[in-house]
Amino acid sequence: MRNVVIYLTLLLCLLASKMLAQDTFEKQAKNIALKIENITNEQKAALKIEVEEVNFQLEKGKLTIEEANAKKQQLAQARATIIENKVAVAQQELRDLVQQKVDGKINSQAEDGNGAEGTMINIIGGSNDSIGKNKTEINLTSMKVYNGQNDKENRQSKRTTSQVVFAAGLNNLVTDKSVENSDFRYFGSHFYELGVTYNSRILKDANLLHAKYGLSVMYNNLRATDNRSFVVNGNQTNLEVNSIHQEDSRFRTVSLVIPVHLEIDFSKSKERDGKTYFKTHDNFRVGFGGYFGTNLKSKQIIKYEDGDYKSKERVKGDFNAEKIIYGLSSYIGYKATSLYFKYDLNRLFSDNELKQNNVSLGVRFDFN
Repeated sequence: MRNVVIYLTLLLCLLASKMLAQDTFEKQAKNIALKIENITNEQKAALKIEVEEVNFQLEKGKLTIEEANAKKQQLAQARATIIENKVAVAQQELRDLVQQKVDGKINSQAEDGNGAEGTMINIIGGSNDSIGKNKTEINLTSMKVYNGQNDKENRQSKRTTSQVVFAAGLNNLVTDKSVENSDFRYFGSHFYELGVTYNSRILKDANLLHAKYGLSVMYNNLRATDNRSFVVNGNQTNLEVNSIHQEDSRFRTVSLVIPVHLEIDFSKSKERDGKTYFKTHDNFRVGFGGYFGTNLKSKQIIKYEDGDYKSKERVKGDFNAEKIIYGLSSYIGYKATSLYFKYDLNRLFSDNELKQNNVSLGVRFDFN
């Protein structure tokens, strides 16, 4: 969640800057955005190779299933740490670039190749407005830079495009096939998701069907009711009443997953210069699919309040939480915004006598 806050803060700082120079700020910002995207792609590719090697050793009998799963979890966590550290460096570069603009070290305008003044537009979210021939659009949420309207349309109508995904909403546990009389607060338990997806048009000359796949980090939070928190008793993880008054109790799992969806996109084809091109995320969309991955960490945070004394307890451990994460998910929406549902098919706690599965409902944004 800390990275999400840093990301949103950075976007607001960039938006506050006025018109920036095309020859200076635009090129530097574009390079940093490409660097962040390349970091994710490189680590994802490296993780895939490492996992394939583990599977190969498993097939040869050099590893047991338990050893292979543990190795995969270690590899995924190591790659997630590398992504976080490298992206943090790139974010600092971007903050320094904005500060240079604030300090007046970067000019506000630059001459384009036709002698006309090129200006830069900062966008949060999506926009269908034409940016003209000589203007540059920085789409802060999708981390993309478009040099003129033709460049924007050409890149958004490619057979494979990329999007930054952010989702948030309510989270809870399904117990005995229901969330009624839940042991967790309905409006106090939340989930967050941040990731990158690729959207590939399945048919060459039709825009209806798309394969959507990528890499996401999911944060699932549960807040127990009635002054309870999780206690590990051997292979069982149970909710128990705390003898000390709790101001707040929150249990969090963080997972690295690969989401895969079949997307039905009703965006219509368009004509330009006698050529048909297809743009995604321009109409109603429906997606069906699922996700699989690994649990990176589990943590319980308890805040205590006793008169004038306040304290916070953070406990990290596996809590007997399931290591392998997989589930079903779907979304329906218009343009970038969708109603999003996901359900873990795996149990939250692997050996608990009571079967409980995580379920989430919220809003999803696919920034194209």
